[in-house]
Amino acid sequence: MPHEIAPDDVVRTHAEGEGNDRPPLLVIEPLLSFLDEHGLGAGEPTISPIGDGHSNATYLFERGGARFVLRRPPRPPIPPSANDMLREARVLRGLEGRARVPRVLAVNDDASVIGAPFYVMELVEGFVVTTAMPAVLDTPEERRRTAHDLIDAMVEVHGVDWRAAGLEGFGKPDGYLERQLRRFLGLWDHNKTREIPAVEVVGAWLKQNLPTSPPATVVHGDYRLGNVLLEPAAPARIAAILDWEMSTIGDPLADLGYFCTLYVERDDPSLGKFELSKVTRGEGWPTRAELVARYEERSGRSMSDIRWYRTLALWKSIVFMEGNFKRASAGMSDDPYLKSFGDGVVGLAERAEALTRGE
Repeated sequence: MPHEIAPDDVVRTHAEGEGNDRPPLLVIEPLLSFLDEHGLGAGEPTISPIGDGHSNATYLFERGGARFVLRRPPRPPIPPSANDMLREARVLRGLEGRARVPRVLAVNDDASVIGAPFYVMELVEGFVVTTAMPAVLDTPEERRRTAHDLIDAMVEVHGVDWRAAGLEGFGKPDGYLERQLRRFLGLWDHNKTREIPAVEVVGAWLKQNLPTSPPATVVHGDYRLGNVLLEPAAPARIAAILDWEMSTIGDPLADLGYFCTLYVERDDPSLGKFELSKVTRGEGWPTRAELVARYEERSGRSMSDIRWYRTLALWKSIVFMEGNFKRASAGMSDDPYLKSFGDGVVGLAERAEALTRGE
């Protein structure tokens, strides 16, 4: 078939994948029947992977003149409550017309089709930016405009009436921060492969300095430059916000704190393997303080506790990454990228402890 991905990612039938230590991510014959039922192209598809492949598997399908994107979880084992495609599809449908999200075209909750639930969404044309801006947007003015629109798009998400969007029960609006701390303290006890005192110190500081949350909103959970699409022409504008697998209803400042944690300025020390968008070190990108002020002005929310939220975001990332390192070291993941997290986790923990001291 005319696919462009690794042979063991695709089989024609489930029977062909039986006995394989690496179960296929796509099973073509039942998948084509599903696509036919939903009017998504015709005939044999050309399939291309999208993204880095460290989390959910995302594929571009080109089929009979139709172009669309399929999202499914990675190969098992999958951590509990992670990589939930049905949940992701639900929030996208709720936000359609209310925030900048791709339109969901079809959802499958029957794991027997390809081995896991999945959904299909429209293809939004645009640029994903991590290390360099596209030439058409590579000026100080357009970089600044990009950063400003990142904040404006976040404010739009946090301004959605989530009850009117059909997201009642999608998350628990009360006690979000308390649950985050309980959950990640428990996860650290489960994930840790060694004693890292700084992680314990930061967790205690977060508990002792817990702020009062503003009214609950939709929370993306992984809001950063690398998870948006930029329009393919100037002026710079966010075309769509992607990767909603961590979304919930909760404290909106958790999104801003996370965004600030991963947004690096020109003279910031390196985040190493965790520095996901080095491009913002270039000329024209605003400072974090400028962007926090823009969020405050446009959302009407106080920024008095933003250091706490930045610390929370960094601490949560440490706990997650230690879990990934543990899984990879134990042979539960075949991703070499995850095995390289060991020393980086220790460095981030020291950075988080310094942040509690205002450094």
